Amino acid sequence: MYSVEEIKELLKAFDESKATKLAIQDANGERLTITQKTETAIVSPATEQPAAVQVTVEKPSAAAPLVHEEKQPAEDGTPVAAPMIGVFYAAPSPDKDPYVTVGSKVNKGDVLCLIEAMKLMNEVTAERSGEIAAVCVENGQVVEFGQTLFRIK
Repeated sequence: MYSVEEIKELLKAFDESKATKLAIQDANGERLTITQKTETAIVSPATEQPAAVQVTVEKPSAAAPLVHEEKQPAEDGTPVAAPMIGVFYAAPSPDKDPYVTVGSKVNKGDVLCLIEAMKLMNEVTAERSGEIAAVCVENGQVVEFGQTLFRIK
């Protein structure tokens, strides 16, 4: 059997917890069950809930091939592929000029663009020196892993 002091300690710990029911059994098989009455309160949220967003997905027509839409004027130059899935940004901020445009001279290691993935901005750099022959994606476009972003000749 539990002593009065043990029961008082259990009651104190139970009151301090968020539990509503406590059931224990000692080695002799004696059970002690404590239940706390709870009041149900209806609480409305203090902040405004965001409006529902409707997303529409268009199915490609049967005639459309299932490939990435890229602006590929000519296959000249070495492709620079997206290293990850994310949002393509041509400039460091909306009020700045793009890192590169068609005709820009780049050196190995130069920043070509940013890809935002999981709220982190990741720099995409040139793997070789040359001239930008094509920019294959639009600013703000979601890009896939391996999708061609630029062509360097």
